[in-house]
Amino acid sequence: MRSLLVAVVALSVVACGDHYITVPVTPSTLPSPGTVAAVRAVVEFRAIGTPTSVRLRYSSPADGLNQVVTTLPYFAKFESTTDALFLSLEGMPLAFDSFSTTPFFAIQIVVNGSLFREATSADFLFNALSVSGTWRR
Repeated sequence: MRSLLVAVVALSVVACGDHYITVPVTPSTLPSPGTVAAVRAVVEFRAIGTPTSVRLRYSSPADGLNQVVTTLPYFAKFESTTDALFLSLEGMPLAFDSFSTTPFFAIQIVVNGSLFREATSADFLFNALSVSGTWRR
């Protein structure tokens, strides 16, 4: 019985491995207490509908006022870390297909996947749609 006990103890000692814990020698890359990591807001400008050509104007912090003449659908986006942004989007249909019987035009500002502002039109008039507002985190 004693030899069995010695064998079990010897095997358990042999089976134990060494565990090494690595201690970093440089300061941690974690933010210090009291600091907040910058959170990005993703802003997307969207235009959809049946016009064959539209003029869009929208503002972004990096480029200021942008103007494009394009076909639909149109999507443009940027990211920002600021706590408040003034956002504006204007769209005007320039042409409709002559075979179109159901006109529809919509512009949207989407922030972080949620609709912030929207305007729609369902006529053949070439009136401009405009949305704007200050988004706050």
